[in-house]
Amino acid sequence: MKSRTKGILCILSAALCFALMGTFIRLAGDVPSMQKSFFRNIVAVLCAGVVLLRQKPEFHPTKEAVWCLLGRSVCGTIGLLCNFYAVDHLVLADASMLNKMSPFFAIIFSWFMLKERISLRQTVAVVIAFIGCVLVVKPTFSNMDLGPSLIGLLGGLGAGVAYTFVRYMKRYNVPGTVIVFVFSAFSTLVTLPYLIVVHAPMTAMQVFWLIMTGVAGAGGQFSITAAYTFAPASELSVYDYTQVIFSAILGFFLFQQIPDVYSFIGYVLIIGMAVYMFVHNRRADHLAAQK
Repeated sequence: MKSRTKGILCILSAALCFALMGTFIRLAGDVPSMQKSFFRNIVAVLCAGVVLLRQKPEFHPTKEAVWCLLGRSVCGTIGLLCNFYAVDHLVLADASMLNKMSPFFAIIFSWFMLKERISLRQTVAVVIAFIGCVLVVKPTFSNMDLGPSLIGLLGGLGAGVAYTFVRYMKRYNVPGTVIVFVFSAFSTLVTLPYLIVVHAPMTAMQVFWLIMTGVAGAGGQFSITAAYTFAPASELSVYDYTQVIFSAILGFFLFQQIPDVYSFIGYVLIIGMAVYMFVHNRRADHLAAQK
């Protein structure tokens, strides 16, 4: 199986896991976003810790690798907290869509940091996907959801920079398990003081949904970390938008959420670009095999 195919399969797995994570966040109810983030990360720390103990990957940290791990952790934590806030205040599919601007930002920062070449087809596909995002955000001052929408977009920016650091760490052979563990541990430590000072009481069912949030989040982190080590952001970016489809389906059946017509148009543009890139890549592989 080619690296690109592995990357696509991993990014689709991550999209499903993160859609489930958003659903579980919503099901947890009126628990503060920082508290939700703590539970999501503490489960991921335990999962990654177990995998680390079993695999014992070889890793010799250099100064560059440590800085990349720190950058990924800081940006990833900002992205996570903003995304949790958006999930609590927006339609689930819209919140997912804003978070899925991360591949767009990943392509931009991959170009700056990694000097990765971006083809014209990839540029057009991502620009049209970005136009779809604008239709979801609907940036007008009369829009009551503008504040949460902008916070959700900031979450996408943080995640995009974080995934660029993941791609960058391939140069230093940083194992994916180490990346997930360090990020989850960092986010847990950042949110722990808030949990100690401002702890909201929870029911047993809320605790269950938050644990499931952590399980889904850990699955998404392992999948997306693997994806960005298999292939560059420019080849994976559009497939990451499938999370919107999963979130829209879950939001409709579980919360009776129906996005407005502008959001639907945005989804069509984004999904259309995903299909376009898939067909183009398949055709390119076929032509390369014939030579």
